[in-house]
Amino acid sequence: MIDFKQILSVSLILFSVIDILGSIPIIINLRKKVGHIQSEKATLAAGLLMIVFLLAGKSILNLFGIGVEDFAIAGALIIFVIGAEMILGIEIFKVDPEATTGASIVPIAFPLIAGAGTLTTILTLKAEFEQVNIAIGILLNLVFVYAVLKSTTWLERKLGKTGLDVLRRIFGIILLSIAVKIFKSNVFPAEVI
Repeated sequence: MIDFKQILSVSLILFSVIDILGSIPIIINLRKKVGHIQSEKATLAAGLLMIVFLLAGKSILNLFGIGVEDFAIAGALIIFVIGAEMILGIEIFKVDPEATTGASIVPIAFPLIAGAGTLTTILTLKAEFEQVNIAIGILLNLVFVYAVLKSTTWLERKLGKTGLDVLRRIFGIILLSIAVKIFKSNVFPAEVI
């Protein structure tokens, strides 16, 4: 049953986990490397991942013998590498010149939009909220994600080179912190510490 309070709660939780605004410097940096990011393709790929995980996430992980914790740790490592690249000004993520649409899927659709944190959160939300309300919350977030992806050129002009550099380093530190938190909470669960 559709419940607007649940939809609002799910939307806000996913908005904070996806953190598309915090990913703007990463997206702009990737766009400079590859020339163009296909917003539609990235949004659809992320949406497909989220919906599939909503419907069959735990089963998919179990099929491969992967626990939610393992998945979260892998996502944390990818986020850590992206954060380190932003702070240190090094290029770890190499773009294949023959793969013109690759950056739209990796790392934008996964792990930036539909990363381990988002997918794990979707699995967790199923314990509290109706599946239809989670699906609507996902769709609302995807609309916002698409709008941000489409406006990166405008945002880049407004922020300027210095503003982007400062933002890139700040969000690089935040990404590193998120990666460490995800890693720590899944390697050393609360009851062990």
